[in-house]
Amino acid sequence: MLSSNITRDADGTLRFAGQSVPALAEEYATPLYLMDEDRIRANCRMYRQALRESFGEDALPLYASKACAFKQMYRIMAEEGMGVDTVSSGEIHTALAAGFPAERIWFHGDGKTDADIRYAVGQGVGCFIVDNETELLALAQEVRRQGVRQRILLRVTPGIDPHTFEAVNTGTVDVKFGVAIQTGAALEFARLALAQEGLELEGIHCHVGSMVFDENVFEDSAEIMLGFMAEMKEKLGFEARVLNLGGGYGVRYRETDKQVDIPARIAALAAFIKERCAALGLALPAVLMEPGRSIVADAGMTVYTVSTVKHIPNCKNYVIVDGGMTDNPRWCLYRAAYTVLHAERGGETERFTLAGRCCESGDIVQPDVPLPADIKRGETVAVCTTGAYNYAMSSNYNRLGRPPVVMLRGGESYVAVRRERAEDLCALDV
Repeated sequence: MLSSNITRDADGTLRFAGQSVPALAEEYATPLYLMDEDRIRANCRMYRQALRESFGEDALPLYASKACAFKQMYRIMAEEGMGVDTVSSGEIHTALAAGFPAERIWFHGDGKTDADIRYAVGQGVGCFIVDNETELLALAQEVRRQGVRQRILLRVTPGIDPHTFEAVNTGTVDVKFGVAIQTGAALEFARLALAQEGLELEGIHCHVGSMVFDENVFEDSAEIMLGFMAEMKEKLGFEARVLNLGGGYGVRYRETDKQVDIPARIAALAAFIKERCAALGLALPAVLMEPGRSIVADAGMTVYTVSTVKHIPNCKNYVIVDGGMTDNPRWCLYRAAYTVLHAERGGETERFTLAGRCCESGDIVQPDVPLPADIKRGETVAVCTTGAYNYAMSSNYNRLGRPPVVMLRGGESYVAVRRERAEDLCALDV
């Protein structure tokens, strides 16, 4: 199977986190998001251990909230000793509502509004990752108004192409994020930051992209970032205490995808950074990383009920389900690959396009997948590795309610996010 938390009984029943998928579909109805809490916690512990063993006690993983955010997720992150990376006032509010410590929140984003800045400073958010000079000056003005000091990192772009899909490539010069190193703008950005009263510059941040499988992407970006740290030390008299390298390790969506040995990659990265720091005369900074997808993706599975089976002779076969682009828009957005499994049985297969119920020709969950040739209405199918960017990107298009999130833990299940009801869809209408 694609992941160790997916198995199949002798009679063909699909199990996720040890529990029967058809039984969960019957209990909670479909469409249904399942999340393996034990896997989420294991992934958090893997990152914490790998970073501390490789970089020391100051190293910390920050969960990238945008991958999947709701109150119970933040409670899990707090219990596992993680920091969190947020990108909106809404994510900050959710974290705080869950009791997550404000001082362990890092606030990202390239378009923070005045309201965002005012709210985050007022709530005592631990660290701003400042994207640009406009934001820097607005933040400096707000901290002076509130009479506080604010820790910051500066987001800079190292000019690295990580060979990921263009939509998730964020490390090159010509992207909307950060300030470029190679043009000299980042040095002036740092000079301006150091001159701002009330702001405490701790270090620098970069994020080169998502779904990174290449061996040397983080080493390549660290080489440039450390060189920039040395330049800041030489020209500005400032030695960065923190180096945040972002996230981006890839996960397996299909059997053909590579398995990334994350602890081994982090150990190799640490050896490289220590050697380069010594060569450049830099003290080893506190190293942060921002895993999101690699924390929650393989902890997720989405379950659907088949509503329609269409055979178009000499053309294509369709299986249409009770969900679709409203709960998983990723194929529509950037042709994201997934593994699709029948949840109840095996048998001889045909190729089908798994489509959704929306009134939209582009509502495709996954094209050309093998499913039982005699699949029929009322049967259950599952899409694997949906823990990241599925619930987070869900919508009410066609006035459809979003599915519940059901957490699986130690052989038991519980609702973390309830299913949206018809009255929820009108709750904001006036």
